Amino acid sequence: MIVGNSAQGTHGRDSEAGHNILLEGTMGDTLKSQPVFTRLQRIAEMAASDPKKVFISLAHLIDVDFLREAHHLTRKDSAPGYDKVTADEYAVGLEANLENLYQRIKTGTYRAPPVERTWIQKEDGKQRPIGKPTFEDKILQRAVVMLMNSIYEQDFFSFSHGFRPGHSQHMALHELREQCHNLKITWVIDADVSGCFDNISHGKLQEIIRQRVNDGGLLRLIGKWLHAGVLEKGIISYPDKGTQQGGVASPLLANIFLHHILDEWFVRDVKPRMTGRCFLIRWADDFVIGFENESDARRVMEVLPKRFGKFELTIHPVKTRLISFRPPTQRTGKGKGENTFDFLGFTHYWGKSLKGNWAIMRKTAQKRMRRAKKAIWTWCRDNRHEPLARQHETLVSKLRGHFQYYAVRKNSRCLHDMREFIRHAWKYWLSRRSGRSWIPWENYEKILKEFPFPQPRIIHYI
Repeated sequence: MIVGNSAQGTHGRDSEAGHNILLEGTMGDTLKSQPVFTRLQRIAEMAASDPKKVFISLAHLIDVDFLREAHHLTRKDSAPGYDKVTADEYAVGLEANLENLYQRIKTGTYRAPPVERTWIQKEDGKQRPIGKPTFEDKILQRAVVMLMNSIYEQDFFSFSHGFRPGHSQHMALHELREQCHNLKITWVIDADVSGCFDNISHGKLQEIIRQRVNDGGLLRLIGKWLHAGVLEKGIISYPDKGTQQGGVASPLLANIFLHHILDEWFVRDVKPRMTGRCFLIRWADDFVIGFENESDARRVMEVLPKRFGKFELTIHPVKTRLISFRPPTQRTGKGKGENTFDFLGFTHYWGKSLKGNWAIMRKTAQKRMRRAKKAIWTWCRDNRHEPLARQHETLVSKLRGHFQYYAVRKNSRCLHDMREFIRHAWKYWLSRRSGRSWIPWENYEKILKEFPFPQPRIIHYI
């Protein structure tokens, strides 16, 4: 391993000379001969020891053993890409397939396949694109994510929770509530980035990555994925910006981009200039900034669009709101609904605790509730001719999945509402099987005794 100061310092942070790390020679051979986890742990240790180090040779660590581990970590139940090769089919000749993939990576002949695009209906009538990469491409992307995660997990701040190992939405929700209480937050910026994943600048993203990982092999692979193209109705297009829809590497690339644009900027430039306390909580491109003082909130609200505009992203001028978020006893002339905001599927508001104190509470956001009910209604309609036992099994699974996420303290009313809606929706569509007449409630109650729905219970005490 050769460690030295960068001559130009162009890839070090803040214009200071960075340290280049070349994982070749003795150390590179040692790492490559070690188990995959040990290699990643060693890289993580080096990254944590010096945030200014620039890793310039990592791609050679991806060998067949590395790809085999990446295959193990890749989801096997997702839809195949345009080549129609499923995870089970790829596994039939797994060792030969991984060896072939490795040789193409080694010789630089690997070509990133286009991503097949399909569309799903959104609640507002619009459509959202879904990308389906090939299974083999997912394996290679997973391998690159494993390498880069070992570095960037040492750089990311704890308040960034999206798509990171050891983090969850409920951790972000808990931290949000605690910060609001502990820092006496009275103002909140509820931000919305317009089409973040679809508008990330390829050039600026690669510039940011080079500040920490200036490895030609990895950068070429990332470039291939960014320019792989989109296959839709037999026609391939090549977007000039945005990360790959459905790509395994896309969440990490977006996190790297937003870490540089928002997180580092907030810690380095924003917090020191505030007159009061403040915090940032981010889940991918969805973030909330809380302030103790109104003047601080207005200053950041004014500069936030300029900061994102510098990197060719847009803060939505309507959906991004500055909210006076304080207990009702401290409000002056604010109408109902103006002191609430939505984050990660929950509406956050002030309410009375059992002890009579004002506290921050959460309930399922109306938009999420409408979306869930619409999905249940459609499913009951489309599957009403299936056997009752099969319908019941699926509906119970959907209800438990809803509870698994939304069962937080003070949200019992919304949970019961969802359960009752499923009971009524099922009755409505069972009544329309084969032209049957309306099922009386007493008859339906007999069905429910045989096929009951679970009662909601609080799971997340956050």
